[in-house]
Amino acid sequence: LGSEFDEYVYLPASGTRGGILLAWKSQDVTITDPMFTTNIISAWVTTRGSTSVPWWLTIVYAPQDNNAKIAFLHEIHDIRDACPGPWHICGDFNMIYRDEDKNNGNLNRRMMGRFRRVLNDLALKEIYLSGRRYTWSNEQSPPTLVHLDRVLCSTDWDELHVECHLRCLASVISDHSPLLLDCSPLPSAHRRFHFEEYWTRLAGFPE
Repeated sequence: LGSEFDEYVYLPASGTRGGILLAWKSQDVTITDPMFTTNIISAWVTTRGSTSVPWWLTIVYAPQDNNAKIAFLHEIHDIRDACPGPWHICGDFNMIYRDEDKNNGNLNRRMMGRFRRVLNDLALKEIYLSGRRYTWSNEQSPPTLVHLDRVLCSTDWDELHVECHLRCLASVISDHSPLLLDCSPLPSAHRRFHFEEYWTRLAGFPE
């Protein structure tokens, strides 16, 4: 990461699996009130020397076992209750919620439905990933490709960071592609419109 990232908190890995590192530059950002669970780190983010609104950051590394995934989804609900206001949640969710998130038809539709309901219940939107559809490969031939890693946010977080754009970076040491979220303006770019399913349940939508 480099020496400029002089502060950090982490969840240790279990062997080669799991583990979360949250590192930041203390001259630019203040991270307070960290909360830890088995698969999640959450913290309050304030940008130094700025009038920007503080917000909650949650980083996840979801389990692989289906029963543990169900408990993890309940945990996301609990985290949201503990983190009111602008909220950004990202990481390896180890599940998908759309057919197009996988390059073959071997789908766990029950788990997809559970994940989709959580996103709708919490009114979370996904930040569009430009330049790539999938973030993980089993590195076999032919490969299984899946969009496991994603960046989600609440509506109020999105309204505070309208210039954000997300892209993949290359990796030679992991079967996951690292994601880079850049919140600096893109002068010639226009933000894409994305219809969110939960909008249909908002008051006044039919009008």
